[in-house]
Amino acid sequence: MSSSIRKIFGKIMVLVLLGVTLGTTGLGTVVPVSAAVFNPGLHAGILDQGAAANLDDSDQLTAFIDGIMDVQMGSLQIPGAVVSIVKDGKILLSKGYGHSNIEENKAVDPKTSLFRIASTTKLFTWTAVMQLVEAGKLDLDTDVNTYLKTVKIPKTYKQPITLRHLMTHTAGFEEGGVGYQITTDPGKLPVSIAETMEKHMPARVKPPGEMLSYSNYGASLAGLIVEEVSGVAYNDYIQKNIFDPLDMKYATVEEPVPASLEPYAVLGYARANGEYVTKRPTYEGGFRPAGSGSVSANDMAHFMIAHLQNGRYEDKQMLKPETARLMHSPAFQFDERLPAMDLGFYELNMNGLRVISHGGADELFNTALYLVPDQQVGIFVSYSGGDGGTAAGGLAQAFFDRYYPAHMTQQPAATSIELGEPLEKYAGSYQFTRRNHTKIDKFFSFLTQINIEVSDNRLSIGSGADQQVYTPIGVNLFQEVGGKHQMGFRTDAEGKVTYLFLDMLNPMPLEPAPLINQSKFWLTLLGISVVLFITVFMGAMYRRREIKAKPRAQKWAVWLSVVMSVWSLVTLGATLLVMNMDLIDRLSYIPLSLRLYLFMPLILVGLTASIFMMTILAWKNKYWTLPRRVYYTFVTLAAVTLCLFFDHWNLLGWHFG
Repeated sequence: MSSSIRKIFGKIMVLVLLGVTLGTTGLGTVVPVSAAVFNPGLHAGILDQGAAANLDDSDQLTAFIDGIMDVQMGSLQIPGAVVSIVKDGKILLSKGYGHSNIEENKAVDPKTSLFRIASTTKLFTWTAVMQLVEAGKLDLDTDVNTYLKTVKIPKTYKQPITLRHLMTHTAGFEEGGVGYQITTDPGKLPVSIAETMEKHMPARVKPPGEMLSYSNYGASLAGLIVEEVSGVAYNDYIQKNIFDPLDMKYATVEEPVPASLEPYAVLGYARANGEYVTKRPTYEGGFRPAGSGSVSANDMAHFMIAHLQNGRYEDKQMLKPETARLMHSPAFQFDERLPAMDLGFYELNMNGLRVISHGGADELFNTALYLVPDQQVGIFVSYSGGDGGTAAGGLAQAFFDRYYPAHMTQQPAATSIELGEPLEKYAGSYQFTRRNHTKIDKFFSFLTQINIEVSDNRLSIGSGADQQVYTPIGVNLFQEVGGKHQMGFRTDAEGKVTYLFLDMLNPMPLEPAPLINQSKFWLTLLGISVVLFITVFMGAMYRRREIKAKPRAQKWAVWLSVVMSVWSLVTLGATLLVMNMDLIDRLSYIPLSLRLYLFMPLILVGLTASIFMMTILAWKNKYWTLPRRVYYTFVTLAAVTLCLFFDHWNLLGWHFG
């Protein structure tokens, strides 16, 4: 895959994970791909295909990782990072890079420096769930309402939501977060998980078990179940049942971090005017089971070792072996030929190895964790700024290329004749299943779609140098040309495509976007409407003397169209500003500017209703010439189109979650 197409996927995932469609910064997963851009120099230590380096050679391993980090820290503008690698129950490498506090010239310490791990926190929550399953207090396939005391999930569908659904992200919730997902004010903490779950419950939009739709709400709901069934506050439960047994002394899910750990908290940085500047931290509040963790690299190494050793760390058993094996086994599969979703972990195919993984990202921190159960190997990496998502995937792929190089085999491409039908049915626009349907959040998914085209018996994404091409290798299965990734589809009984799965984006499947949801459809209509509105304004300015001489009714009709056109253009301009609102502001509270903006589409509806009535009068009373009446009608239709756009994307009214 070219570096440019990786950047496209990276940007899509950043948009998705940082809230454009999902409404979260601290709770998104890192691009689970290895889909990150490789910078020159990242492959410097990779051996020839098939010649694996010796992972037990710690000096060689350290030199290799140092070389990668040296390149990444500079080229990707990363101020601080940490890496820990484990194998066979031992830490092979745990090392910090850069600074945890630039102003104080404090270096990153892998033993004590607390990196925010965002969604990687979910692994603590899922582990806690499995502990209670093991204790007989929870059952994976029982209605979650059985366990919830303060919140009840509506019975939207016949099938109830279970913990298995929550852990595989197949509960069927929409995603949201505008105005409430995070907070930047520590004075508002602590926040009750139960109250947050009750107040900001998303709609159920798919039957449980049907399809993956990564859900922060679902993970937080699982944390609430842990709290209410165990009788222990979530923070305390994780501390007593995971951190303490695993000797994780520099780990917490509290927000802000406890005073005793505050000196070790790593600051996140952004780049501004050629310098690193600190930015306000964000807190997950009531969503903390999905993303509030701050942990050192050494402590995450303990956690990785426990999972790799079927729940055992030194003489402590965090989970029974059978429970750990169940947690690490496929629990939902889009296609048995593609990576599965386990109970809390998502699977990746890294050079032919089955890897179970999880990541996390907020505005400043990027984290990834990779476990290879068959090799007893684990990798944890976290970055405190810069392009950390790209860096994490790049480091992981470089590691696997060096120590577990792929033995590439040429798979014969299947022809459309062999598949029994042409590939055109796969072409079209696809939208992520993880998106909002009922609130203003829906608008922020307007541009997050992937388009697939067919050419020469292949499918392609992107164009030109950014094009990524897939060739068919089986029914509903495609292989990246010149790459390692695969793409699969689901079809219904009639052969119509229902879902798309890119292994690099597990667990983020897509589904065909109906015409009414396609951004290119709306952009075309809006473009035509804008042209019409501009011609109305320009024409009125040019013909103002002629208009002044018209009869009063006709004069009013013309000036009404001018006012409506100008207001439409201004409203569209304001809509662009709304789309580009500061992400943290948008997710932490409802800005007054957003509340005021939402009056604008409503005013437009009033103007549109007025011009619609005026159009009827124009035809009834035969205002102007026939061509001008037709033109006036098209302007009215443009206004109606704009109103329909605002209505469809939940911008008519105050639809806050």
